[in-house]
Amino acid sequence: MEYRDDTYARVSGARPAGPDVVAHDRDWAHDVRTSARCAGALLGLLLLLDGAAGSLSPGRGALWFLLAVLLFLVLFPVRVSAGTGWLATRRLWAARRVRTDLLVAVRPPAGVAQRLVLRDALGNRVEVDPGVLLRNPGLWYRLAEGARASETAGILRVGTTALHDLSARLDRETALEVFRASGLD
Repeated sequence: MEYRDDTYARVSGARPAGPDVVAHDRDWAHDVRTSARCAGALLGLLLLLDGAAGSLSPGRGALWFLLAVLLFLVLFPVRVSAGTGWLATRRLWAARRVRTDLLVAVRPPAGVAQRLVLRDALGNRVEVDPGVLLRNPGLWYRLAEGARASETAGILRVGTTALHDLSARLDRETALEVFRASGLD
């Protein structure tokens, strides 16, 4: 896909000025502990069943341990953080970062996955679970302010509907939480 030449004239790689308050996923540590508990439960169950059957050996124990480690790696959550003009995701061995004030596309991927794919004018790409944004208003605020800047500058051309739908969903769920907390549900 090609872009107009005037888009590149407005794009710069410099970071936005101002204080950079970083927002993080507040549930990340809990999700890591849950992943470790699941892997530990699987390991314990496999060792218990294999021991009860009388077929537990050091080789089989090592195999069950590797299976539990593999489950932990599969369940290990992505850490999402955002600051002024950027959003980053970090997995075990890789980190990705996108400039939210230079977004050119926001779209859900094809298929069943509940993810948003963010692309910026510098060629960076990040996938984010919308549930993380819904549970962490600080992350959503940082993404929304950067996306608004991109939309205002005319850089964001694909995915404004997806962002507006997510914003409406966030507003709806926040209002429901306020009603529940105040006893008005």
